[in-house]
Amino acid sequence: MNSSKPHAAVPVRVWDLPTRIFHWLLAACVIGSAVSAQLGGNAMVWHFRLGYTICTLLVFRLLWGLVGGHWSRFASFVPTPGRFRRYLRGQPLPGEYFDAGHNPLGSLSVLALIGFLAVQVATGLVADDEIANVGPLNRFVSGATAAAATWWHAGWGKGILIALVLLHVGAILYYRFGRSTNLVWPMLSGDKALAPGTPASADGAASRALALVLLAACAAATGWLVGLGG
Repeated sequence: MNSSKPHAAVPVRVWDLPTRIFHWLLAACVIGSAVSAQLGGNAMVWHFRLGYTICTLLVFRLLWGLVGGHWSRFASFVPTPGRFRRYLRGQPLPGEYFDAGHNPLGSLSVLALIGFLAVQVATGLVADDEIANVGPLNRFVSGATAAAATWWHAGWGKGILIALVLLHVGAILYYRFGRSTNLVWPMLSGDKALAPGTPASADGAASRALALVLLAACAAATGWLVGLGG
């Protein structure tokens, strides 16, 4: 008779500090951007500022997805067809930890949000509402392109983005109350209780310093891009 017991879960650093700061800053900026757009008028100054900040954060996240902590890297969560099937069947391969970072299903939501935010930023940079608000790169596109970008940015793009945000929040609530899994706390503390041997994300001083340098470079790049409009 085998009397061995499974090892108790141990705290594992899953979300490094740069990823956590990115997550909450992005959430705040998206909410602020939506509110300022709804208010209009002088609030549009903040709508543009928040849009530039979102642009900076998105570029940073793309870079951090290549060099960040283990579970922040795209390689750890981009859902390949095989990985997605194994997740749905509950048959992970050795070394696959679907309960650590983003699982294949959740990663679809994350990637969709990043993609649609990128489209919203791009269309906002060239939009022109023909009243008082013109994107800084509007002069580089034709009137027809600007009109199409404005239509998308303030219409379908805005609606789809809100739907994706609600889907994201709904998934968090489902896991919290339907599966007794708190996804918010790990994004605050950085740690999850996982099986011993689960790979941890690097989150030391060197990693954080690299993130700071990358963020500064992304902010400078966004400033340069916006400045092209004169």
